[in-house]
Amino acid sequence: MNDWRIYRGVGQPHDGLQRLPEPPPWRDFARARDGGTQTGPEDPSSARRLGVRRRLVENYAPRPAEVDAVNAALYLRRPLLVTGNPGTGKSTLAYAVAHELGLGRVLRWPIVSRTALQDGLYRYDAIGRLQDVQLERARGAADAEAPGIGAYIRLGPLGTALLPSERPRVLLIDELDKSDLDLPNDLLNTLEEGEFAIPELERVADREPVVEVLTHDGGRVAVHGGRIACTAFPVIVLTSNGERDFPAPLLRRCVQLELEPPGEEQLTAMVEAHLGEEGVAAGQELIGRFLDRDPGEVMAADQLLNALFLTQHTPHAERLTRERIADMLMQPLDRSR
Repeated sequence: MNDWRIYRGVGQPHDGLQRLPEPPPWRDFARARDGGTQTGPEDPSSARRLGVRRRLVENYAPRPAEVDAVNAALYLRRPLLVTGNPGTGKSTLAYAVAHELGLGRVLRWPIVSRTALQDGLYRYDAIGRLQDVQLERARGAADAEAPGIGAYIRLGPLGTALLPSERPRVLLIDELDKSDLDLPNDLLNTLEEGEFAIPELERVADREPVVEVLTHDGGRVAVHGGRIACTAFPVIVLTSNGERDFPAPLLRRCVQLELEPPGEEQLTAMVEAHLGEEGVAAGQELIGRFLDRDPGEVMAADQLLNALFLTQHTPHAERLTRERIADMLMQPLDRSR
């Protein structure tokens, strides 16, 4: 069929969804999950984040400031605070480090205004434990005891990253600037000391010195004495869109990096990693349009990728239609509607 549209807006059911092509590589969640969630040599979501042709990313040298900042954080065992406009690759940097250094699956902690330090460290499901006891008693077990406490404690991404191990984990604390005023200060002691306590386990440490708990990965790990202390400090990447300032005590504990918008060489490598050489050749006009935007105009690189993918998958649409699609997908993020 010459009509690229799946949804036609005519109100008549049809089976056109069968013509829907494969998703863009950066939105192919089925492929990303094929590798499971184990902490092996490769993060299964790297293909979605870095591109199915990741060797092109490896062959491309990023800006020296980015490389220097990552290495400074590695050497000093300090968090890396990455700021910049949306879509400049702040989150992707964590996946690039994990991919190149073979550090396994990236632990991601997305921050919202309600996020507290406790969410990143661990959660204790006391209500679930009580409900299980009541269910056992309802079944006739009058002397039912509470199940083991470890089954009701799950470590968060930060707590999992601080587990003792020979090799560090990579932790992405995404969009820290969206937190409330307390979270950056609450993080200070944990980031400085590299350890934390689980009071619920400390209280029973005399009876149960070793308790198995769930990790953020879905596995189980033994906690000794109710405390978790890292042996290899995790590679922590904190990202910020610059919507707020952070307290000086947090800034002095971090290596800071201001990420500039990608230039032509970086954009070309990014497009080639996701869409191949044919994607670069067919998208020169849109790449040039992205680079020639007005100074100070905020536009994310994934907007360009979306426009390239969709215009290349509408070969039968009129040129005006393709241009309209590109205009729709490449709206400046800082422009008032």
